[in-house]
Amino acid sequence: MVERAGSSNAVLLGDIGAVEGDWLVALAQDKGRGRQGREWQSLAGNFAGSTLIQLRPDDPPAPGLSLACGLALIEAVDIAAPGTQLMLKWPNDLMLGGAKLAGILLERSGDRIVAGFGVNLAVAPQIEGRATASLDGALTPKAFAPVLAASMARMLGLWRSSAPPAFGQAWQARAHPPGTPLEVHDGAGQRLRGRFDGLDPDGSLRLRLDSGAVEIVRAGDVSLD
Repeated sequence: MVERAGSSNAVLLGDIGAVEGDWLVALAQDKGRGRQGREWQSLAGNFAGSTLIQLRPDDPPAPGLSLACGLALIEAVDIAAPGTQLMLKWPNDLMLGGAKLAGILLERSGDRIVAGFGVNLAVAPQIEGRATASLDGALTPKAFAPVLAASMARMLGLWRSSAPPAFGQAWQARAHPPGTPLEVHDGAGQRLRGRFDGLDPDGSLRLRLDSGAVEIVRAGDVSLD
């Protein structure tokens, strides 16, 4: 754990001496990043940490790691703050009462993937157009870090040993149910509206359009209508 870092993802991804299972937790970040290049606000008391995954030749398809990270995160918050009503939102957000509690950013360089976790343990940042939530200081980053690390190690082992469809089913059991209205925004500004139709085996989102056709979405931001 360090007092301050630019971006825990960038530091860990650039550290050629880092090995799978290593973590970097920063009490403050100057250049925290979210999806699609957005800034991630690292407020005092919130969790910001990253871990390294080293891909192996016999690993399942790498996109499924997003599901593993989401399941690890929701399990860790279940343990650390029992009784909290949580829901996963594709591709990698954790929701509390319809508001964003946490997010995950995966970045890859060759066969190395860094998964960065940002969790609003103490403060919900003010973000225009987005509802946010926090755990109101129920636990500290120092207390949360080993819980998340243990859940991530367990989930990584399950990801490697389980059939992809079974893993997708485990994720869907904690997510928005089939039929949920969704709006998907891709990086090019395109918007698609439809209903959640489950996941493909690789973790891609199935969006059923009003026409009945199914659009396979592999990247984008999702809003719950």
